[in-house]
Formats: sequence, structure tokens, C-alpha cells
Amino acid sequence: MPARMPEGVSLPGRLVRLDPMTADDAEGLFPLMADPRAFGSGYPFETAHADLARTREFVADRLVPGAVPYTVRVASPSLGPVGAIAGTMSLVEIDPRNEKLHLGWTFYGRDYWATGVNVETKLLVLSHVFDDLGFGRVKLQADIRNVRSRAAIIRLGARFEGVARRDVLREDGTWRDTAIYSITVEEWPACRVTLEERLRAAL
Repeated sequence: MPARMPEGVSLPGRLVRLDPMTADDAEGLFPLMADPRAFGSGYPFETAHADLARTREFVADRLVPGAVPYTVRVASPSLGPVGAIAGTMSLVEIDPRNEKLHLGWTFYGRDYWATGVNVETKLLVLSHVFDDLGFGRVKLQADIRNVRSRAAIIRLGARFEGVARRDVLREDGTWRDTAIYSITVEEWPACRVTLEERLRAAL
């Protein structure tokens, strides 16, 4: 039986809540994307956003047919004001017939790094994708230069599959090689235990 298409429902957690992204979220995302501390080699964009218009364009690019973008919001006062935007991620390349999709375009404000936000975000999304919707494979990927993101993907329990060469044109005009990883439904139970243990340590 094919997997079910995600409908963009809210996913509540202890540290964060994932809500379907709307165009209005650009205002809350802009301060995070204007912070140069949150950028570096290999990110989906190379430099901080200089104006709100660029963040609105980023959000509009996520709100396309066939994609399911989420806004990550603070749910615990330990991280800051409840409801504040902490970042974003999206489900794309969704193929229910073949039970696969791509979990990508993850971005968090610099103040939310190493806080458990990414761990719980991925736990919520992967639980929804595998347990609720019946998908069998989730792809994750990163610019080959982005050592930090690649390490974070491996810590989730994803397996390295290879490198897609000359895959994406970067903002600076160079061509990106993309490191590709995946988690399958057979690997998901062990991956979930790891994420739950990491989340408990972060609480």
C-alpha cells in the first residue's frame, strides 16, 4: 500500500512545535536569517539576509505545490518566548507510491543550535513520516562543504549513500557537490531510540 501524502498538520513537542508555514512567518524568520552568525560555507544560502524582502522570497520558494514546509516554534520557556520562531524545515520530493521523500531546507537561528531543537524537530517529523504516513525512505542531504550539517545528519542515524557531483549552483557562482544520506523504515526503530535518548539529555 502506498504511503499517504503529508497534509501539513501541526506536530507538538516538548521543546518545539512544528506548524505549517505561512507567508506571514517571514517576519519572524527574518531576524534569524539576518544574523551572520547562522551562516557559513555550504549553507543553502551563503550570506545573511540583508532585508525582509529576501526572507519573504525564501518563504515563497517553500510554499510551492507538492512541498510541505514547517515553521519551527518555541514550545518551552527554557528556550525563550513560547511561540517565537526558531527555524524551518520542509518535506519535498514527496513520492507516496514509492514511499520516499526528502527532508530538507533545515535552518535554525544561531541561538537554537545545540539546544535539542534539531533533535526534537527531526524526531517529530520522522515519527510522523514513518509511523503515521507509512513512508519507507527519507533522504537527507547537505553541501559537501557543510561539515557541521553533515555531522548532524550522521548523528540522527542516517547512512551515507554517496555524492552527487556538480549538483546545485551556489550563490557565489560555484557548483555544489551534495552529500546524500538516508534513513529507511527498517532503520527507523533504532534511530528513534537514539533520538529519544538525545532529547532526554537535552531537556
